[in-house]
Amino acid sequence: MKRLSVRAMATAAASIALGTSMTPLAAQTSPAAAPAGVPDESADPFIWLEEARSERALNWVRAENTRTEDELTADPRFQTLKAEALAILDSDDRIPYVGFARDGMYNFWQDKANPKGILRRTTLESYRTDEPEWETVLDVDARAAAEGREWVYGGMTCLPPEGRHCMVALSDGGKDATVMREFDRVTKSFVEGGFTLPESQGGITWIDQDTLLVGRDFGEGTLTESLYPYTTRIWKRGQDISEAQEIFRGEPSDVSAGVYLLRDKDGVERARLAYRGLSFHEREYQLWKDGEWVVLDLPKKAAPYGLVDDQVLISTDVDWTVDGQTFPADSLISVNLDEWKADPNNAARTLVWAPGDRQTKQGAAITSDGLYVGLLDNVRGKVVRFNRANGAWQQQELDLPENATIGIGSSDDLTDTLMLNVTDFLSPTRLFLYDGETQNLEALKSSPVLFDAAGATVEQHEAISADGTAIPYFIVKPAGMAESGNTPTLLTGYGGFQVPRLPGYLGTTGKLWLERGGAYVLANLRGGGEFGPGWHQTAIRENKQRTWDDFIAVAEDLVERGFTTPDNLGIQGGSQGGLLVGTAFTQRPDLFDAAIVQIPLFDMLRYHEIGRGASWIGEYGDPRIAEQRAWIEPYSPYQKLNEDKDFPKPFYITSTADDRTHPAHGRKAAARMKANADDYLYYEDMVGGHSGGVDNEQRAKLLALQNVYLLRQLAD
Repeated sequence: MKRLSVRAMATAAASIALGTSMTPLAAQTSPAAAPAGVPDESADPFIWLEEARSERALNWVRAENTRTEDELTADPRFQTLKAEALAILDSDDRIPYVGFARDGMYNFWQDKANPKGILRRTTLESYRTDEPEWETVLDVDARAAAEGREWVYGGMTCLPPEGRHCMVALSDGGKDATVMREFDRVTKSFVEGGFTLPESQGGITWIDQDTLLVGRDFGEGTLTESLYPYTTRIWKRGQDISEAQEIFRGEPSDVSAGVYLLRDKDGVERARLAYRGLSFHEREYQLWKDGEWVVLDLPKKAAPYGLVDDQVLISTDVDWTVDGQTFPADSLISVNLDEWKADPNNAARTLVWAPGDRQTKQGAAITSDGLYVGLLDNVRGKVVRFNRANGAWQQQELDLPENATIGIGSSDDLTDTLMLNVTDFLSPTRLFLYDGETQNLEALKSSPVLFDAAGATVEQHEAISADGTAIPYFIVKPAGMAESGNTPTLLTGYGGFQVPRLPGYLGTTGKLWLERGGAYVLANLRGGGEFGPGWHQTAIRENKQRTWDDFIAVAEDLVERGFTTPDNLGIQGGSQGGLLVGTAFTQRPDLFDAAIVQIPLFDMLRYHEIGRGASWIGEYGDPRIAEQRAWIEPYSPYQKLNEDKDFPKPFYITSTADDRTHPAHGRKAAARMKANADDYLYYEDMVGGHSGGVDNEQRAKLLALQNVYLLRQLAD
C-alpha cells in the first residue's frame, strides 16, 4: 500500500486527542538543545509517559490499544492468521526440549491446557519414544490461580550434584525482576518455611543445602545506577535476610556486581569468584584467596569460561599479550586450577583454540569427559570437542549436517553426551543426542512441518556498506517469486551486543508470511556477533552509525537487485533491533513502507534515565558527556520525528511489564508522531515482559496483528 502523507492534519486536533496543550513539535526546541544530562520537559511534553504504570499513562495506552485493535482485528485476515499462529504455538508435536538432571530429563511446556506452563520430567529412555511419559513437577497455572498472580516461570537454580533443592524464580507479568522461593524436586512442592526472596533483580548461588550466595536489592545503597545489585551476602537457613553477612561489594557506578562458584563435574566448589561489571562489555574479576579478594590480571574483555578436569578455561574478546605470548581475540586459554589458585596472575597459560577467518565461538557445554564448543564459520554451524590427554589439549570436529545452524543444548555431567539442535530456514528443526564415547549421533526428535516450503529457496548475498565493508545477508524467496521487483519483503536484523542472528526454521513466519507470497531477509550486521568480537567492537559507541549504515545498505541492495521496491519493503526488529528499525526509517523514510518497532530503544538522549538504560552505556555511550552525546544525537530516532518528512506508517509494540527496555520509548515515539499528525499504530502488551506475551493466546494475537499490518502496508 502506497503511504499517503497526513502532515496536513491539524496539529490542534492531535493535541486535543492527547489531552495536552502544545505548539507543533517541529517548531519546538529539540531536547538536544538542553544541557547534557538535564531533561528539558518543555521540549518533551511526553516525558510523563515514562511513568510505566501511572493512571494517566495507562489510560493513554488503553486508548491506543483500542484504536490499533479496531483497525487491525477488523481485517478479515486477522482471525485466520491468529488461528494459524496459535495452532503452531500450541502444537503437541513440537519438540519438547529437555535439560539433563540427575533425576531425569526436564522440560517446561506451554499449550492450550497449560497456558502459563508446567515443569515436567521424564527419563531418557522414555524421551526417545514418540510419546514420552511425563511427570508434572510444578504447575505454574495452578500456582498463579491459587495466588491470584500473573506468574511467569523464570527457571530454577538447583544445588548440584543431586539438584533436589532449588530456588524457583517467578515473575509477575513477565518482568525481569522475580520473586524466588525454595522448591523440593523430590516432594514436588515449595518448602514450607524455606528460603524466600521478595521481588528484585539479581539471583542466587547455592553453597550447600543450608547456605546461599544472594545478590539482590537489599535496600538503599545496594543497587547500581543501572538498577542491578552490586552487593552479595551469605544467607544461612533460619536467618532473616537482613542478618546475612555481606561478603562482596562492587561500586554504584558498576553495571552490576556479584559472586559465583566454579564447581567441578561432581558439584564440588573449587574456586569462588567475584566480578564487577565496569560496563556492559567489560568486567573485573577477583578470586577469593586466603581470606581476601585478589584482582585477576585479565583484560577487561576477558572472562573465565568454565572448568574442565583440572583446567580453568578463559575466553578473551581482545588480543591478550602475557609473558611475551599473544593470545588472539576470541581464543580459548587454559591454566591449571591449582597453579592458578596458588598464584592467579603468574600461572602458565596455554592456547586451546584460536578462530580462523570468519570464525567465532557460539555456545559451549561441559560433559563428564570433554568440552564442546559451537562455532560459526561464515555464519554456518560447527561443533568441536576438546579434551585433555597426556597433559595436552586435543580437538575433534563433530560430523554434523552442513550449511545449518547448530545449537549446543543440555549436557550430561555423568556421561559424555549432549543435545544438539540443527536448524535452517526451510527444514524442520531436528534434535540429536551425541555420544562422545561412541561418536554416535542419534536423531531424537524433529519439529513438524509448520509451513509449505515447496519451491522456496535461500540465497546468501552481500551488500556494500557506506565505508566499503561487505555485509552478508540471507534472503528466503517464496515459491514463484517474480523477478518484477515488487515482492512484499520483510527485512530484519539486530546488530548489537555481540549477539548473532542466525538461520533458523521460520515456523510462524513461514506460515503467516512466506505462504502468502512474502520474502524474508536476515541481515548479519556489524555490532552483532556473527564474525566474533571484532565484528561487534567495530560498530559500538562512536561507530554505532555503522550498524545503521549496514542495514540501510542491505535494503538498498535488495532494491538494486530487483528483489523488491521501497513500496513493498518492510523492516522489523526488537529491543536493540527496535532501535535499528527506528534509525532506518527516520534516516531513510523513502526506502521503506512498513516498520515494526518492537520493545525499542528510541529516545537515545534520555535512554540512560529510562528503566535500566544506563547498563548499555558501554554499547552506545553516555549522552551526559558532551563528546559522547555528539555520537548519539545524529541518529537518536525520537528527536528525528520532529523533522518534516514523509515517514512510513510504523507499528510500535511494547510491554507494560518490560523492566528492561522501558515502554516509554515506544510510547513517546507514538505520541510525538500523533502530535505531528503522522500516521502510526501503537500496541502495548499490558501483561507480557521483554519477551512478549505470557501465554500462547497472547503471542498468537501479537503475531496476527503484526502480519495483518505487513500485508496491508506491503501487499495490498
